[in-house]
Amino acid sequence: MIALIAAVLGFGGIANFSFEIAKFIAVIAIILFVIALVAGGLRGRGPRV
Repeated sequence: MIALIAAVLGFGGIANFSFEIAKFIAVIAIILFVIALVAGGLRGRGPRV
């Protein structure tokens, strides 16, 4: 969102920097999601009580 506003106002450097940060955060979120998915699969379900 910040990147779009900065691009409209003509601040190309800020827009590019904001886009790079957003891309980095998205990659980290995907990696954490995959780790959580694998950990959940390895843990499995416990016995029914």
